Amino acid sequence: MPKMKTKSGAKKRFKVTATGKVLAGPAGKRHRLISHNAKYIRSNRGTSVLSDQDARIVKKYMPYDR
Repeated sequence: MPKMKTKSGAKKRFKVTATGKVLAGPAGKRHRLISHNAKYIRSNRGTSVLSDQDARIVKKYMPYDR
């Protein structure tokens, strides 16, 4: 059987913790940040845990839990 491929976009944006939860950074923090105010940039720092419904979709994209 051939190996399943990981979606390239998912491996750049999501991380799976040791307990199986999915961490994601905020949307809108990749480029064109000059058009956002400082409060927006500050409040969207760090990562957050995805909901179970969203995590189920992301785990399909990453079959080997990168």
